[in-house]
Amino acid sequence: MAQQKTILQALAGETLPTPPIWMMRQAGRYLPEYKATRAQAGDFLSLCYNPELAAEVTLQPIRRYGFDAAILFADILLLPQALGADLWFVTGEGPRLSTITSADELAKLKPTEAIHDTLNPVYETVKILSRELPDETTLIGFAGAPWTVATYMIAGQGTPDQGPAHALKAENREVFDGIMNRLTEGTIAYLSKQIEAGAECVKLFDSWAGSLQEDDFLNYSIKPMQRITSALKEKHPGIPVIAFPRGAGTQYAGVHGATGADCVAVDDGVDAAWVADNVQKDGCVQGNLKSSHMVTGGDALVSETRRICDALSGGPHIFNLGHGITPDADPENVQLMIDTVRGS
Repeated sequence: MAQQKTILQALAGETLPTPPIWMMRQAGRYLPEYKATRAQAGDFLSLCYNPELAAEVTLQPIRRYGFDAAILFADILLLPQALGADLWFVTGEGPRLSTITSADELAKLKPTEAIHDTLNPVYETVKILSRELPDETTLIGFAGAPWTVATYMIAGQGTPDQGPAHALKAENREVFDGIMNRLTEGTIAYLSKQIEAGAECVKLFDSWAGSLQEDDFLNYSIKPMQRITSALKEKHPGIPVIAFPRGAGTQYAGVHGATGADCVAVDDGVDAAWVADNVQKDGCVQGNLKSSHMVTGGDALVSETRRICDALSGGPHIFNLGHGITPDADPENVQLMIDTVRGS
């Protein structure tokens, strides 16, 4: 069945008459059925670590919309928790972690081989999904890229400019590099287990790559993703990898070759016509409708969706948003987007 899955065809470099479609954060707070399941779980982390319920929320948007792919429901901060960081979520504010900013704190992290004790429920979720998804639906595993996860570990929370991570990078490069290396090794092990459990491709989310410039972008976004991609492809020949250095701007050009990724996801800060000329020439691209259209809908959603599809019709393209769907989105607008992409 694999060769008939449109996502995998696009990842293999095929230009399809209708681009396959899925949506970042498609299992989430904009759906009433998700809210009900999360309430059943009790809290966000309990949902992530309950294989039956995590599989259920992953399947919900597939049942409702028939997306061409399902992405595992989890969180990028489960890996630092598995390495030994404390992790909790503050209602209305987001994640909080115990910080890692010194050599002593770095040394206390668990060895890479120990992460699976914590992450085994995630792999069980993947196994359930590989059994229960429709035959035509691709199962995507994922992890946060090392730079993005490091910014949370160093600051203890999300920050507007990733300032604490940049400061540690400048003031104590040895500790900063140590954190990056541990995260890179852990991400390889984590994604490898997802693949063994049934993930058919994986995606690396470098959500804060846009705050890295020039040499830092190369050294701390691109090179770790290249190392992860290379290791995964060596261990799992043929596994497709999607790289998403969000906010990269003109630095998106060349990311295919520099990372070895099969597909480069692009945010809505770059124009689709520019992407066609500068990124898609090297392989599959994913993106890049503004998430706000899922809130406002209407003719603007339809025209912008058509414009992106037209601009990227000359090469392999997976239609997606430029960032995750927001909790205030209207589920009806998601259907309108899908119908527009598919020409209904």
